[in-house]
Amino acid sequence: MTIAVVTGSRFERAWFARPTTEVATDLIGCLLISDLASGRTVGRIVETEAYCGPSDPASHSSWMRTKRVAAMARTPGLAYVYRSYGIHAMLNVVAKPDGDTGGILIRAVEPLAGLDLMVTRRGLASIPLLCTGPGRLCQAFGITLDDHGTDLVAGSRIWFEPGTPPAAISASGRIGITRGTEHQWRFFETGSRFVSGRRPGALPR
Repeated sequence: MTIAVVTGSRFERAWFARPTTEVATDLIGCLLISDLASGRTVGRIVETEAYCGPSDPASHSSWMRTKRVAAMARTPGLAYVYRSYGIHAMLNVVAKPDGDTGGILIRAVEPLAGLDLMVTRRGLASIPLLCTGPGRLCQAFGITLDDHGTDLVAGSRIWFEPGTPPAAISASGRIGITRGTEHQWRFFETGSRFVSGRRPGALPR
């Protein structure tokens, strides 16, 4: 298992003000840190999905008009958190050039630190299953709908840091949706046992 090295060296906001698919690829291998009153949890990101603007049929911005969804067009580096199937919180980070719309769903991480806390929150002792999926991930990290709008660049509750780059990254169509599945905008660390769902794919670059 990868060793967690939290350095406090965060990404600047400009790092997220780039093409959404580019940031989604670059997030693979980075650390996700949640530091709440109940404790700190750390995981290494192994899977993401990119969602772009109104022309992307899978993006909420193409068919939903709510204040929450509008966050995808606002400041890069903010959290866009929504509820899926009325049950699970889903963590996205706003990432796109100025004037565009886009967000990245954090689909899975490799748990690194705070495992006992993750197990307690999830009620599950299987380490590989703690964070394999966006809903499980949010539960393990204590992320809720109240974290919508959190500044993931300058905030002290949830943030990203550079981590250990993967040896290889694969790409596939996005999963768990019915629209826009033709886009190869799901990225994951090749061979990682912590990746969710189906694992087929080819190197995107």
